[in-house]
Amino acid sequence: MQLPATLGELKASGYKRSSVKDELRANLIKKLRAGETLFPGIVGYSETVIPQLVNAILARHNIILLGLRGQAKSRIIRQLTELLDERIPVIAGSEVNDDPFQPISAYGRGQLELHGDQLHIAWANRDQRFVEKLATPDVTIADIIGDVDPIKAAKGGHLLSDELTIHYGLLPRANRGIFAINELPDLAGKIQVGLFNIMQEGDVQIKGYPVRLPLDVMLIFSANPEDYTARGKIITPLKDRIGAEITTHYPAELPTAIQITRQEAWVERDGLKERLHIPEFLREVVEQIAFEARDDQRVDKHSGVSQRLPITVIESVISNAERRALLTGEDKIVPRVSDVYAAIPSMTGKMELEYEGEQIGATRIAKDLIKRAAGEIFEGYFVGIDFARTVQWFDEGNNLRLADTASAEECRRLLDSVPDLIETSLIPFDFKKSDQAQLVAACEFVLEGLYAGNKISRNEEGGYTAVTKAKKDRRGMIYDDLTETSKYS
Repeated sequence: MQLPATLGELKASGYKRSSVKDELRANLIKKLRAGETLFPGIVGYSETVIPQLVNAILARHNIILLGLRGQAKSRIIRQLTELLDERIPVIAGSEVNDDPFQPISAYGRGQLELHGDQLHIAWANRDQRFVEKLATPDVTIADIIGDVDPIKAAKGGHLLSDELTIHYGLLPRANRGIFAINELPDLAGKIQVGLFNIMQEGDVQIKGYPVRLPLDVMLIFSANPEDYTARGKIITPLKDRIGAEITTHYPAELPTAIQITRQEAWVERDGLKERLHIPEFLREVVEQIAFEARDDQRVDKHSGVSQRLPITVIESVISNAERRALLTGEDKIVPRVSDVYAAIPSMTGKMELEYEGEQIGATRIAKDLIKRAAGEIFEGYFVGIDFARTVQWFDEGNNLRLADTASAEECRRLLDSVPDLIETSLIPFDFKKSDQAQLVAACEFVLEGLYAGNKISRNEEGGYTAVTKAKKDRRGMIYDDLTETSKYS
């Protein structure tokens, strides 16, 4: 269907204009009535964040999303564009998406007066109506609202006080659309005042000249609630004008977190799809690391532990298993616990540590989190199962090291010497004993679980050995090995 090209054609088509908030509301209502999925790809918010978002849009409110890093705030904001119309008519050449019926800029008003029903119409799609800005302390009023452009004045022969000399900032360019500011507390107070003024009164002063800009815009902000004191704050008049304050959160349950990581992690790589098998227990261990970190007193709660941690860890785990397959020539790729240890560089940069944690060091904290996570998941799979003969074998002075570069066949030969380990490791799982890659992964998981329970020990080289007498007397002390000195410290 050919779209109207002039204002006269637009009038004849029966087009009805509406404000952007009414447009969002109407399209949301259509989706709700049709039973469509709102915010696809946003997992874990169906009973919390999404209903609050729906209520805010239905109420035509401006919104602020409060939450720690890695809680899908930016993704939610960007998906709001799906509630905009596919395209809307604007005055051709307008910098601020002027409505052909009610233009707000001097340019738009001049074009309407000059051409009348022959006014040329362009069509802006929904992506062109979304403007996003990361707040930083150096953002100026000129960036957000606009500034006088001397070149425009010179070329057009205008006085500097003429509205036609204005170079519009990001907010006016978001007219009839959505304007998003991430990390709002980082925005200087005077810029927040400018936002409040244009939200409330629709006017602003640029270089001392008052300019009336009755913008039609949906404002949505994001902020980390802990940043209010660390880097700045949201001024009270602005906060008071934001209709809905919605708090995001990390996944509350392990299955939800695993679902997010499955969705986001780069797993289906070229040449690996048919060869790669990630044991479910390993996915659970990786996800549990993030849960343990969020509860750890040595990790800064104000900063949070992003959901990006398990995503990048599982990607690194797969990469280490892929590297092993390339070195050994194995066809099947099955990640193991040793691959999780190899992924420590993907953890350390995603945790802000408290003073105690800084003294211990990020790498040692990461190792302890792996140990605790493996122990937690191990208990769920092997509760009530006896590994007495396996532990006794280590107590007799034997040790075992399954290098992360060793093939499954090589590891299997080493595991055969440990009493009961192979047979007992198979109990919760349904793969066959002949599947060496999965068998080795399960056995190493068991060894790590026994280590987490302080029944055996693990050295810096990744080898499993007997627990010393001193440690046996303190069985269950999860932090024992963090106080030991090592050449790897």
